[in-house]
Amino acid sequence: MQILITGTSRGLGNGLAGFYLNRGHTVYGISRTANPGLDSHPSFHFLPLDLSDFNAVEEVLPEFLRKAGKLNLAVLNAGMLGEIKDMKDTSLKEIRKVMDINVWSNKVLIDLMYENLEHVSQIVAVSSGAAIFGNRGWNAYSISKAALNMLVKLYSREREETHFSSIAPGLIDSDMQEYIFSLDDDQRFPSLNRLKDQKSSGRMPSAAEAAEILAKSILKAHNEESGSFLDVREM
Repeated sequence: MQILITGTSRGLGNGLAGFYLNRGHTVYGISRTANPGLDSHPSFHFLPLDLSDFNAVEEVLPEFLRKAGKLNLAVLNAGMLGEIKDMKDTSLKEIRKVMDINVWSNKVLIDLMYENLEHVSQIVAVSSGAAIFGNRGWNAYSISKAALNMLVKLYSREREETHFSSIAPGLIDSDMQEYIFSLDDDQRFPSLNRLKDQKSSGRMPSAAEAAEILAKSILKAHNEESGSFLDVREM
């Protein structure tokens, strides 16, 4: 298979790229910084790119996509959390920054895929339970993931030749969790404290373990209606 993955420099994107490469697939990776562990693999093709720089994306991504020709799978994984704090303390500038990378960069990417590829069989956006839980403090991240889910659903209505889904990958011991773990306990944000407890207990899957779980869920997603929001913990 030919697979495109964004955010391959670390975390879940790195884990997914390694998972598919180890099974003989060709991976096209996009992230701001390179990953030496992946770059040495002959079936890994890398494009250094800040996906929130839309002008740069529109300038350099088409040639990268045309090298692939067609894709069996595209995993829209790149994203950012933003700060955990109350909505009243979150500026529009902060929200726009999160929305640009978590939502609008994916619209630009999807549009360019259809303009420059012969075919895309499946597109999966990495979402989050935060899209529906509405936990206090998650603000821009929750809004962006909810918008991402709807973006995927809307594209699924336009592009019936491609199977779309947004999938919440569950808990992952990643850089995001390191940030959360570094924060002081705050009774305003009970979900934050629960995550810190789970990390300290060692119950969070590693990025590699979470990638394998997600890859299996991506296969199962074909059994669901295109455009669906799915959670690996319920599949």
